Amino acid sequence: MGNITLRILARELKLSTATVSKALTNSHEISEKTKQRVLDLAQKLNYTPNPYASGLRNKKSRTIAVILPEVADSFFAQVIDGIESVAQEKGYHILIRLTHESFQKEQAILKDLRGGRADGILISVSSETRDSSHIRELQQKGIPLVFFDRVCEDIETAKVVTDDFDSAYQATRHLLQRGCRRVAFLYISPDLSISYQRMEGYKKALADHQLSWQLSDMVACTHDPVANHRILTGLMSRAHPPDGVIATVEKLVTGIYLACQELELRIPWQVKVIGFSNLPSAMLLNPSLTTITQPAFEMGKAAVSLLFRELEGKPISGEPMVIPSVLVVRGSTAL
Repeated sequence: MGNITLRILARELKLSTATVSKALTNSHEISEKTKQRVLDLAQKLNYTPNPYASGLRNKKSRTIAVILPEVADSFFAQVIDGIESVAQEKGYHILIRLTHESFQKEQAILKDLRGGRADGILISVSSETRDSSHIRELQQKGIPLVFFDRVCEDIETAKVVTDDFDSAYQATRHLLQRGCRRVAFLYISPDLSISYQRMEGYKKALADHQLSWQLSDMVACTHDPVANHRILTGLMSRAHPPDGVIATVEKLVTGIYLACQELELRIPWQVKVIGFSNLPSAMLLNPSLTTITQPAFEMGKAAVSLLFRELEGKPISGEPMVIPSVLVVRGSTAL
């Protein structure tokens, strides 16, 4: 019979579409006998409600928009899993939009969402985002928004983060305790709050071990793997290369491993490596990678749960929710 709609059910039962709709939602206005007739036919014809049509009637899309810089990073993939685990229970759909680290794309996506395509928004901002006026405009439309991981500090709304300062501090301290005396810090965007916090944690750990940080050891990388290969081989080819490396972005882990392999530098004997990574394959690298593992799944669950609280009109704290990361020691820092 093709797609079964309310109209088809109503025609088969010789009822109005309004009566069928109310019966399917267990309205007290409809008799139990009629409800049962409707439910029996709906089951027989394998009727599936259209959540979008229902949302239009209720002025709700029953959709949550999730705005991400990328999905290649395992962190964001796990965040999505956490978000979906809650959204599905609530009967909501997830609309994933990617900025590809572009501020202009982020602006365009948020402008598109102002029209009510989503009831609420979860966002981790792009590495180019310095101005938050486009997010303020969205808030002025009354659309609830929650940040996770990458946040705009000047926007008053719920935020779910991990302790990036402490994570970098722990990573740096671990390398120093393993005998490293010159630790390189690899990052991509200095403008992101997470990059700044990680950099400050790195500096503090060095200071606590009576070591001064060197600007040349804080290495700015890019989103281009070819350019990163050139940068990282240059770093490890110095007359006095680092004996410890912290890759604060997952995509830089492969780059530093390849650079060391090309230059015949043995990990962990000549250089020790830690990566901020949720890669399940971290333990399969040779040597296995010591990681700062972020609570990605838990952050996704927490962020969407806060958003639903706001959608339900319940008060939420303006203080950031901080979920700690974990240092997992493996072969890349074993000696």
